[in-house]
Amino acid sequence: MYPSAYIHYLTEFHVERDYFECHEILEEYWKKDPPQDRKRYWVGFIQLAVALYHQRRNNFIGAKRLIANSLRILEEEKAAVESLGLDHKELINLLKQTDQKIAAHSPYESIMLPLTDQALIKACQKQGKSKSGQQNDFLTHKHRLRDRTEVLQAREKAKMLRKKSRD
Repeated sequence: MYPSAYIHYLTEFHVERDYFECHEILEEYWKKDPPQDRKRYWVGFIQLAVALYHQRRNNFIGAKRLIANSLRILEEEKAAVESLGLDHKELINLLKQTDQKIAAHSPYESIMLPLTDQALIKACQKQGKSKSGQQNDFLTHKHRLRDRTEVLQAREKAKMLRKKSRD
């Protein structure tokens, strides 16, 4: 029916409002395809989640840039958006409204993506039954609290390789 990563993303998006986790889930799924086969619309959904994450943290500059990118991508991906059980027109209107709120530095408010497929809604509800829906500082500052050892090691290795190639 739909990729399980997408259902997991929607559950985190609508129940926990853990936008950082939404980003992690879809980015991992998106990267499973070879670079030339990666679907652009997943980037639109990833950037939407990260925009809301930034808005919640009052990083309106980052939120504005990401919501604008998300909107641009998802506007162009009508068939893909609709194949994912969403109302494309309502989604675009929602993103435009969210973009305006971010531009006005309005405080974060959660949004509901306009799901149209009842089977998808039921799948998300089933997965979300154990979710609490509580917002806390962990969700707001998750990127600072996670273990980034592997990322930092990979960056250091790339830095050393670049230095070695220049020498």
